[in-house]
Amino acid sequence: MVIKLIRRKDSPNWWLRGSIRGISVYESTGITDRDAAELILTVRSKEVLDESIFGKKVNATFDQAAESYLKAGGSPRFLPALRKQFGTRHLRKLRQNDLDAAALKLLANASPETRNRQCYTPFIAVWNHAVRNDWADVRQWSRPRRTKGTTRRREEIRSGNRPVPYERAAQFVAAMAPAPAMVMTALFYTGMRPIELFALEMKDVDVAGRWIIIRSSKIGEPRGVPMHDFLVPLFEALLARKDRIQKVFRTFKGQPYTICAESGGQLSNGIVGARKRLAKKGVDITDVSPYTGRHSCSTGLVVAGVHPHIKDQILGHAVDSMSRRYTNVPQAPLIEAINKLPVPDAWRAIPWWEDPLVYSRRHVKWGRDR
Repeated sequence: MVIKLIRRKDSPNWWLRGSIRGISVYESTGITDRDAAELILTVRSKEVLDESIFGKKVNATFDQAAESYLKAGGSPRFLPALRKQFGTRHLRKLRQNDLDAAALKLLANASPETRNRQCYTPFIAVWNHAVRNDWADVRQWSRPRRTKGTTRRREEIRSGNRPVPYERAAQFVAAMAPAPAMVMTALFYTGMRPIELFALEMKDVDVAGRWIIIRSSKIGEPRGVPMHDFLVPLFEALLARKDRIQKVFRTFKGQPYTICAESGGQLSNGIVGARKRLAKKGVDITDVSPYTGRHSCSTGLVVAGVHPHIKDQILGHAVDSMSRRYTNVPQAPLIEAINKLPVPDAWRAIPWWEDPLVYSRRHVKWGRDR
């Protein structure tokens, strides 16, 4: 059978319909002119024939891969700009210099870290999705490197860029209002990024299996996260809500946290409040912020002797595609590893553990309950 031009009563455009070597086509040309439609027919027929012989790799475009990636639950963040850059270009024709040029064009004045986050990471996520569908070949893409020198010093001393001992974190979290304190507790005992925790939905938490599913992470891939036994009462309480809101963690007003691209800025009031309350007691803790939990979790796992591969899987750094096939399956080695993180008595003694759900609705302002 061949592909032919046809007319449809409900459309002024010419349509393609037919099949070649088992591959069916039924799509609009998008134009009304017969001669132009004939050219599209010729080109499309060759594409389908090539695909039937050589496979999807020969014709798959970045747009097709991106669309499939999104349908599979991939993150849409930063993809629109990349789709404008690469659009209908065939994956097999894209090279490292194309990615580098696009990153410089889109983010000419940005730091290497920003280009990596907003351009390289989403591009590679789409590419890896295409590889899994056999639309592209496995390829090692290079990312921009941070410039060495004194410019790094200022960034390194920012709050959240370094781990803190869990005893110090417990003292800080105990001074926070309950709702943000619960978020911080989960960050320290899962190693999740703030944006991942804010986006977490009830359906993705398996308390019995001690497992959390992140549908769309920063790297654009789904992953599973083990649940520390310490968090079980917290998740059991928060999942007991009976309303229509699906987000697990919420403000004291019962509303989901706003999803921000880069930080846990939604917790800024809770962070500032805790610092002021501690300062009144003569305690100076200014090195704890939402991202501190991730760094502290990573360091705590290392100190506990957890194998680097296990640690990387917990934190979402693993590049082993095999491990991502088991996103939904609780993995015993990861659960065992996360439970090696220490739990100070001061953290267990925080009052809101008595009833996390009730306390999550309470607000503390500069040391006074209301």
